[in-house]
Amino acid sequence: MALSKPMRYAIAALTRGTEKVDIKEKYELVRQLTRATHPQLLKPSYRPWDHTIQCGDHEVPVRIFTPDGEKRRPGSLLLFFHGGGWVTGDIDSYSDSCIMMTRMTGCSVVSVDYRLAPEYRFPAGLEDCYAAAQMILQNADTFGSFPEQVTLIGDSAGGNLAAAVSLLARERGGIIPSRQILLYPSTYNDHNPETSPFESVRSNGQGNMLTAQRIEDYMALYRSNEADLQNPYFAPLLAQNLSAQPETLVLTAEFDPLRDEGEEYGRRLAHAGSRTFIYRVPDCLHGFISLPGLPAPVREAYRHINEFLDRAKAEPPTKSAVDTGDC
Repeated sequence: MALSKPMRYAIAALTRGTEKVDIKEKYELVRQLTRATHPQLLKPSYRPWDHTIQCGDHEVPVRIFTPDGEKRRPGSLLLFFHGGGWVTGDIDSYSDSCIMMTRMTGCSVVSVDYRLAPEYRFPAGLEDCYAAAQMILQNADTFGSFPEQVTLIGDSAGGNLAAAVSLLARERGGIIPSRQILLYPSTYNDHNPETSPFESVRSNGQGNMLTAQRIEDYMALYRSNEADLQNPYFAPLLAQNLSAQPETLVLTAEFDPLRDEGEEYGRRLAHAGSRTFIYRVPDCLHGFISLPGLPAPVREAYRHINEFLDRAKAEPPTKSAVDTGDC
């Protein structure tokens, strides 16, 4: 059953109090509200493993979740980058989402607690995610996996980071992941309704839980300078060369201002030669992967994710393809 219009509005109302907060001035308050509305509700029987990864002169915390049910994908590992506009969110507020991810996919999940802006601006968080990805890909056997069984996955800002990590791996000669799953990713640099090339910014940029103005504010906190707006690792849709990228699944939300840019990124990946699948989850808002209680959009998302993982295992990619699903 799809979310009704009243239900969509009710979900949006839960966060409407933060829409009026100037996140550029009150980002710490928004972080506190995010943690309060996404508490860590780990079951007593579930014990993830906390670890750290060295990145230059500092350590990056990661949390490792392993499936505890009958549905398991031996060796399969999802490397997860959380959302929150590069400013909010952490491994605690996303722990329940990661537990759900392990249970719904049967994969182990490694969640990366990358540094947040504005204390650590671009590219600090990206470098943390890149370091985590390279360490895990180089040492996949430590996690009972193989490099080709590691899939990058991220939602919103985390989807942006996953795409940028794959681009950076090609640029630096690192290990390029075999697969990536981009959940309603941020891929472009302009979310002003007057100048954006994407209709979803205008049609969905107001009155929802994520507004066009909030996206602009997040990006202002994330970037180090104006030049970053033209950097493809900041906005992957600007990349002139999208060749040699992973097999990709893009999931977008019907009522999300980021919808069109995520789908366009998937189409451009396919045009550049990557096997790509794009699906628009109907009748839902940005951020749906963290909804509690396994509602319809979450079930729909995991159906596509599992089909993507099953397809990758059963059918090694032999050519470029794009399936636009419900788009």
